[in-house]
Amino acid sequence: MSDLIPGTTGQSHTNGSGETVVDPLHAEEINNGNDHDSALGIADDALTSESVHSSVYNYHMENGRRYHALSKGKYVLPNDEEEKQRLDIQNHQFSITFDGRSCFSPGAKSARRVLDVGTGTGVWAIDFADEHPHATVIGVDLSPIQPEFVPVNCRFEVDDIENDWTWTEPFDFIFSRMMVGSFANWDNFMNEASFHLKPGGWLEVIDNTVPCKSDDGSLTEGHALHQWMSLMRKASENLGRSIAASNYHKQRFVNAGFKNVTQRTYKWPTNPWPKDAKNKELGLWTLANIENNLEGISMALMTRGLGWTKEELLPFLAAVRNEMRDPRIHAYWTILVTYGQKP
Repeated sequence: MSDLIPGTTGQSHTNGSGETVVDPLHAEEINNGNDHDSALGIADDALTSESVHSSVYNYHMENGRRYHALSKGKYVLPNDEEEKQRLDIQNHQFSITFDGRSCFSPGAKSARRVLDVGTGTGVWAIDFADEHPHATVIGVDLSPIQPEFVPVNCRFEVDDIENDWTWTEPFDFIFSRMMVGSFANWDNFMNEASFHLKPGGWLEVIDNTVPCKSDDGSLTEGHALHQWMSLMRKASENLGRSIAASNYHKQRFVNAGFKNVTQRTYKWPTNPWPKDAKNKELGLWTLANIENNLEGISMALMTRGLGWTKEELLPFLAAVRNEMRDPRIHAYWTILVTYGQKP
């Protein structure tokens, strides 16, 4: 099912259709000529298939941002350096939110075989592997943007998780974080996850909900921030991958046959408007995570899903950015942690 990709380095060129792609011989990750890539499990005898695998490095450039090559156009967030930094900031924000916990499923600590769906930069998988040396941790993503040097019990695979899963050995724990808007059919994901779990294994899904809201009426429909979320939702639905899908996660667990289904809720303030210290700190990290990266978060959705141009989008995002910074607007996003056990 999955491609294990040797490291290469990065340079772009233009193809016959006028699209800018990254030359697979000069992609961003490099293994310094080693015969074995410790991150991706490639030995020198596997390099004969490099011509096939290297296509995942033909990154697509769009509106000045770089996107994945595998299943091109499916995922709406970039995979460039700016986005990698944002993902690491987001990981730290989750750590603060959960008081240092990486996950909540009761079976996670004893899991021997773990799958991280949509691993991104791989930071969660790496940390989990470090903390649980008895476990084998596999991170899967559309983009090979993970580091070269990782724990010996961690590896990364490049694949489209919406395709049929072909892992033959079941997992004890499957983890997914901030993948809302990535799947056209969440029911299929739940069913695949259940099928590939051992009896008694756990699935955990962590996502935000949209739109953000306020409890005191300080965020109204007339605000650019509210309009932005409504437009983003419409764009995602036009593309067939709703960013509002997390609202129904708990029922999907039940429908897929999971037991002991539990859902926890947390809040990410839009800025440091709360009075208590922890939520004020979380508001600062929201600005670093979301407000500082509005262009990357919005560009593909708004241009692909609504037909906006970059020139139309940027002034609108300036208004959204100003309202995210406004401490008089007491808005927040809800974070849902949902987990359940396979019977």
